[in-house]
Amino acid sequence: MSSKDEPSPSPSPSSSSAPAPSPPEGTGPWDQKTSETFENKSFSKFFDPCQEAADRSLKCLHRNGGDRAMCTDYFQAYRDCKKQWIHDRREEKRKGGGSWFS
Repeated sequence: MSSKDEPSPSPSPSSSSAPAPSPPEGTGPWDQKTSETFENKSFSKFFDPCQEAADRSLKCLHRNGGDRAMCTDYFQAYRDCKKQWIHDRREEKRKGGGSWFS
C-alpha cells in the first residue's frame, strides 16, 4: 500500500478546533449582570458581552496558523452569541415601553 492510499493523519487535539463550549443553561450574553454593566458604562466606552467568544475564535486562528476552516465552531458560537444579545436587547427595550412617538 503506498502512502497515497493511506488516509492522512488527523490533527492532534491541541491543534484542532474543539467545539466551543456552550454557556450554562439559563444564561446568555444578556443576563442581569451584563445588562447592569451595559447601562452603567460611560457613553464613549465600547462594551461587547460576546468578547469572550471573540477572543476564543482569535486564539483558534492563531493556534491553527490562520486556517479558518479549523475554527468554524468558534465563529458560529460568536455569531450565535451576537444574535442572542441583539434579540435580548430588543426584547428588553420593548418591555421597557415608551417610544419616540407615544
